[in-house]
Amino acid sequence: MAQSASMASMAGAVDLSALRARSEAASRAQTSGAPAGAAPGPGADGGGGSWVVDVTEATFQSEVLDRSTQVPVVVDLWATWCQPCKQLSPVLERLAAKAKGAWILAKVDVDANPRIAQAFGVQSIPMVIALAGGQPIDGFNGALPEAQVSQWIDGLLEALRDRMPGIREAEERAGAGAGDEDVEEGPDDPRFTAAEDALEAGDYVAAEAAYQQILDVEPGNEQARAAIGQVRFLARAEAADPTAIAKADAAPDDVDAQLAAADAEIATDQVEAAFARLVRTAGANFGPDRDRVREHLIGLFELYPADDERVSAARRALARVLF
Repeated sequence: MAQSASMASMAGAVDLSALRARSEAASRAQTSGAPAGAAPGPGADGGGGSWVVDVTEATFQSEVLDRSTQVPVVVDLWATWCQPCKQLSPVLERLAAKAKGAWILAKVDVDANPRIAQAFGVQSIPMVIALAGGQPIDGFNGALPEAQVSQWIDGLLEALRDRMPGIREAEERAGAGAGDEDVEEGPDDPRFTAAEDALEAGDYVAAEAAYQQILDVEPGNEQARAAIGQVRFLARAEAADPTAIAKADAAPDDVDAQLAAADAEIATDQVEAAFARLVRTAGANFGPDRDRVREHLIGLFELYPADDERVSAARRALARVLF
């Protein structure tokens, strides 16, 4: 997986106040220029609509900072000469169109907007940064596969949904559209049968591989995605150290120990304790370690129904420590 952007270093590197001032100054200078909103980004005509926008220094305030107070804004930093960018940008545009406003894709050409690139500390592209409430909260570098990008965005929305009502409102407007691409599968589907047979035999590696093959072909297959999360947890739980909780309590700064302890707590039905442990750990760490904890916690969320109150409470707590 591509290296995740360090939110700790980014918080010091991104001078959002400077970008805001430049944006306002540029807008004032455009006495007869374009409207505050950006023109549709490349690919917007392909389905992105108003959910995909080109952003310049002049429109950074309105299209990124202001909009991020309502829903997350995902900034795609790219360039015309960048081949990986040509792979990633269409993926982001498709996902933004599918989300129908639950988040906004803001595209920044780094060659045309070097000050924005400098403010974000861009060293390589493509670089993707998510903002909420006017602040960067997560990101990654490189062209990830669509399934991983989708999972990353799902994690953002899960963490922020209760803090940003605009996400839920957009999802409600989308209505039943999210189910349009559902694929009918059941106990007779040979792909799932093979995975379930491996699982029953205790071969977690084979079971995960079988479910992953389904996801490789159908990134939106929620049944396979949920199953693979279950398999991964079962494999970890079976290999769990019975003293993991005690070891983690004795070493609160050891991220690996906290992850193992949370698994042990879930396995013994100490769900709220596990969630609280990882929320604390996420709040105490930055960069790749925070990313690992957040992803692990979101994986544990997926073991339970979406309307489980313990999950909802933990999501709210996670959002509070993320921004």
